Amino acid sequence: MALRASDPGGIIGHEAVLELLPRLRAHTLLFSGPEGVGRRRVAHWYAWGLNRGFPPPALGEHPDLLEIGPPERGLKGRVEIRLEEVEPLFDWFATHPRERVKVAILDAAHLLTEAAANALLKLLEEPPSYGRIVLIAPSRATLLPTLASRALEVAFAPVPEERLYPLTQDPELLAYAGGAPGRLLRALADPTAFRARMEKAREVGGASSWRRFALLKELFADEEGIFALYVAFRHRPQALLALEAAWEALERYVSPDLVLARLALDLET
Repeated sequence: MALRASDPGGIIGHEAVLELLPRLRAHTLLFSGPEGVGRRRVAHWYAWGLNRGFPPPALGEHPDLLEIGPPERGLKGRVEIRLEEVEPLFDWFATHPRERVKVAILDAAHLLTEAAANALLKLLEEPPSYGRIVLIAPSRATLLPTLASRALEVAFAPVPEERLYPLTQDPELLAYAGGAPGRLLRALADPTAFRARMEKAREVGGASSWRRFALLKELFADEEGIFALYVAFRHRPQALLALEAAWEALERYVSPDLVLARLALDLET
């Protein structure tokens, strides 16, 4: 299950993006695309390349790399990146890099509060010559317009399934990945946990009403459980619509118990 030597820095796919990035001179980039496709890893590759040359010799921690992001979402629904989490960027960018370029990565930039986004805007309008900012979000439309207008978008697509074959050819794992190598690698790193999640997800449809609610509450506790539900119900379009509606309701801060009670009815076989 090792990555191929031709996959730079463990990045699977995105050859066109890797070819483009060294030529870009914009101070702010938007890496758009689905979760798990490799945007964050490519952002690290980009930061290392700016400091050590492309292709970079290694990935990992670097004194000129700072990353900001929210905690994992689950039943608490939408989380936010608040002003106090963005403020350290200003002091960090106030000093010169140890090597060549300071790179800040804002993961899930679409979750910035308005106050945090407005503060960040000042930095985007007058970035230091040695600074770069990478915003990671699902799409340009999910960002506040003031931020989106100041970022050059680099779009990431799901990785073709055949590029994941060196990792696995298991149909269920590939369906779970959905073209996202990061999601697949997490499942492969803990196959026991993955199988347990899938067993619970498959049980949902035929379970009693109280058991179905309990299973949904457990699976919706983290994003991995939600992806397992998508795989288990992938052949039932109406169930997929119900799952999507439940996820959107949680992001609007609707009561989790109400959301899951309704979903339990929708997923009954």
